[in-house]
Amino acid sequence: MLTRLQSILAAGLLAASLIGAPQVAQAQASAAESAAAPAAPAAPAVAVAAAPAPSTDAVTTKETVDNPYGLSALWAQGDFVSKFVLVLLALMSMGSWYIMITKLYESIKLASEAKQARKGFFKAASLSDAVKTLKDGSAFRFIAQSGIESGVHHEGALTDNIDRNTWVTMGVQRSVEDVQSRLQDGLAFLATVASTSPFVGLFGTVWGIYHALTAIGIAGQASIDKVAGPVGEALIMTAIGLAVAVPAVFGYNFLVRRNKSSMESVRGFAADLHGVLMGAKLASVTSTGR
Repeated sequence: MLTRLQSILAAGLLAASLIGAPQVAQAQASAAESAAAPAAPAAPAVAVAAAPAPSTDAVTTKETVDNPYGLSALWAQGDFVSKFVLVLLALMSMGSWYIMITKLYESIKLASEAKQARKGFFKAASLSDAVKTLKDGSAFRFIAQSGIESGVHHEGALTDNIDRNTWVTMGVQRSVEDVQSRLQDGLAFLATVASTSPFVGLFGTVWGIYHALTAIGIAGQASIDKVAGPVGEALIMTAIGLAVAVPAVFGYNFLVRRNKSSMESVRGFAADLHGVLMGAKLASVTSTGR
């Protein structure tokens, strides 16, 4: 009897354990899902937290550091002498470029007037008609009118001892020299700029280095950043002086060579005009001068 009761109790316990096992497994599974559920949002939180990192790097790459040295710093920190040297070099540069441009224009204009004079002046029927073929205000018309006036106004007690040929020659020669003088206006300035601007820049460099070394001595710091910057600023003066001198040298040489060829045309025209005036009748010259 007793053994039967024990067997019945054992069978009941076994059945109860078989029925409760799926519930325990389901409870464990739900507990595992609930524990994993908060971990899922954590990953986006980490991603969101990590997202601003590239923006921080972008900001640092866009930052610009102002250069404490250069022309602006040289002007701002320079004294009266440094600013005066910079202004003087700027004026010399502007003046030289103005002269080079204007003189080149005058030389081109004179070359075109020379072509016009050779083309129509000596083919005219009379001196009056020949003068009309020349442009008003041109150098060749000035020479022609000067020669004609010299041939007309050869009178007076003081000029009696001078023959007409010599008098006309002197008048034409003076007009040619006037044209040459006008062509050479400004070339002396170019020569001055070409020869002195490097030394002006060198003076600014020496003055700037003197003040830079004085400031370094007062500060008591002789590191490379304290020396290289101020000395480099001072050396800019020498570079500016050379930049002003080199165009002036080339412009001077070019204009001298071009003026030489232009004056050859002017002298040739003056020589031909002198021959025409000497060969022309006095009455014809007198009527032309009037």
